[in-house]
Amino acid sequence: MAEPGARIVSLSLRDFRNFERLEMDFPSEGLAVVGDNGQGKTNLLEAAYYLSLLRSVRGARDADVARFDTDGFFIDARVCAPDAHEISIGFERAGRRKRVRRDGAVVDRLSDALGTLPAVMFSPTDVELVSGAPSARRRFFDIMLALSSRGYLQALQRYRAALERRNAALRDAARTGAQVATSAVDVWEPPLAEHGATLIRARRAWVKQVAGRFADRCAAIGERGEIELRYETNVNPNAESVEQMLADALAAKRATDVRYGLTHVGPHRDDLRLSLDGRELREFGSAGQQRTAAFALRTLEAETLRDARGASPVFLLDDPFAELDAGRAARVLGLLRDVGLGQTVLAVPRDSDIPKELTTLPRCRVERGRILSLSR
Repeated sequence: MAEPGARIVSLSLRDFRNFERLEMDFPSEGLAVVGDNGQGKTNLLEAAYYLSLLRSVRGARDADVARFDTDGFFIDARVCAPDAHEISIGFERAGRRKRVRRDGAVVDRLSDALGTLPAVMFSPTDVELVSGAPSARRRFFDIMLALSSRGYLQALQRYRAALERRNAALRDAARTGAQVATSAVDVWEPPLAEHGATLIRARRAWVKQVAGRFADRCAAIGERGEIELRYETNVNPNAESVEQMLADALAAKRATDVRYGLTHVGPHRDDLRLSLDGRELREFGSAGQQRTAAFALRTLEAETLRDARGASPVFLLDDPFAELDAGRAARVLGLLRDVGLGQTVLAVPRDSDIPKELTTLPRCRVERGRILSLSR
């Protein structure tokens, strides 16, 4: 029996990026979106991903996503995940207010609607997961685990709130130099230790679970050599009490933190390390090796969401094969099928860029923020 898959049923946009108005139904298997650069292909995928993350996958502010000289933007969609839901997201420039409705009811906390549509986005910029700064890999961790675990999401929210308050207290202490100000610093260390320990344990458990599969995926795509995936944290994740270790580390670093006005220890400083034959892929990997590792990470993200939600996520493919040779692209697609390729939205500049494995997808053309045609 086929595994149920998440899918977009219909999507409506108003003043989103370069789309003034859009109303379209999505075939159950997905579609290929064809158009020149700058016409709206990636914008359409970005709008689809808003149904999962409730913000831009590209890190843009909501105000910058709204079409120029408009009052805001509006997204409305029907999705199956695998249960049917209606979700709408509206943003008003005046007051910079975002409102989300799910199944007709206003969502008081955005986190309650997070992940309404399970989706994973693949793009050439994914290479930054491997070649970029640790913040890119922490963001990968946090989005994937928050969308697949309510407990992780809550711990992340509470950790970030405590971190923001401790850093504010650190800046005050650094500015005034008053010893009494340190009491406003250490009061935030217990919640940082408690919720930070939850994040560290969850990240470490995920890496331990998938490390072998990560190496197998890289080999399947064509990478030779010993691939390693490991979680690097500044506290001992194997300690009997990670919370106590983190609390001790925060206390030990307190004087330094006060001096610099910044918290130097905790999961917000950790990293996901990837290596090939003992050498860091970030520093020594070729572009092809880095892309291979990034693809493998995205497939693991898809499996994590699938296992947590009981449905294959929607695959949003933003011309991810553009810089791959035909053989490697075919192996990547074979790997995606093995993982469980569900509804797939592929964006490419030309029809000839559609891999043969996806040529059965219905096609639409986009030009200047308008969908011109839909054909099978």
